[in-house]
Amino acid sequence: MFSPFLSKGKPLLFDSGISQSVKRGESLGPDVVPRMVVREIMSSPVITVDHDQNVVEAAELMERGDVGAVIVVEDGKPIGILTEHDIVIRVVAKGFNPMGVKAKEVMSTPLRTVGPEVGIVDAATIMSRYKIRRLGVVYKGELVGIVTSRDIMGVTPDLFEILQERSRIEPEEELRENPTFAGHCDRCGSWADDLREVDGEFLCEDCRLEKEEES
Repeated sequence: MFSPFLSKGKPLLFDSGISQSVKRGESLGPDVVPRMVVREIMSSPVITVDHDQNVVEAAELMERGDVGAVIVVEDGKPIGILTEHDIVIRVVAKGFNPMGVKAKEVMSTPLRTVGPEVGIVDAATIMSRYKIRRLGVVYKGELVGIVTSRDIMGVTPDLFEILQERSRIEPEEELRENPTFAGHCDRCGSWADDLREVDGEFLCEDCRLEKEEES
């Protein structure tokens, strides 16, 4: 079973034969990949930065962790993601002083998330559909990991190319896994890990119900 609890900073995960192959950096065959789920390849625990910390502090965390992005949190809850690209395009290219720019001012929000038991093919499909490279992994309201396109390509290098080719020749199908977002609701402002996009707004469950009643 998947367990979100950490022991001395290390995730306690179900240690299957597939997971052992992933740890060894082995590419897996097409018969194995469809059975793999996000928890088997995600990174955990997640490197985070407080929303009020400046961009320099965020960049230092990225360098120490050898990662290309950090999750932005407020009161321990994920509200967005800050990537190297965000810093370059939204801070450096505009000539801003990174010491004076807070993470929350240039992060990408809300954070798109999936559950730990979502298949990696579905995760890759979401990334390809929305042109993103990272997904937060949320379990029972807690951010327990992050999965990247690099993680997926590490076990199945051709998957994204296959999905892109399929999208060119087949009509866009409904995603089997409807991705959610973590962040603040556009209507009530409360934090939620199950935001969904409705008419261009990211709404929590209560606000989605209210909107349905209004229409």
